[in-house]
Amino acid sequence: MRDSRLCRVMDANLNRAKEGLRVCEDICRFVYDRRQLTQDFKVLRHELTAAAASLGIKKLMAARQVERDVGTTTVASELARRKVEDIFYANAQRVKESIRVLEEFAKLREKGVAARFKRLRYRMYALEKKMAARG
Repeated sequence: MRDSRLCRVMDANLNRAKEGLRVCEDICRFVYDRRQLTQDFKVLRHELTAAAASLGIKKLMAARQVERDVGTTTVASELARRKVEDIFYANAQRVKESIRVLEEFAKLREKGVAARFKRLRYRMYALEKKMAARG
């Protein structure tokens, strides 16, 4: 695989994961007023950025080709949100999936970074469970 394609995959998934984390963070902050969960999502988002930094964020961004992206259409399920919990759940899934992609592709470049992504993914599992149990 050419390095620019690898960078494109990683750039898209880094953005997707960070966007999903921000949505989860804002739901905890503004909808549920959960200070600790808000902080936990914020810290995870910043740690994800730090983990990706060693891959060269500018290099990842340079490979971005928004105008040529063949997968920008919206699917019907993305528009089917009925309540805030649906938004949270969809974004939590997006974060976990994106971090998994980052983890897998990082194995091709830096195994240590792949391990960091794996730890972050498991932290996301735990945060999602905390949010679900917020009662």
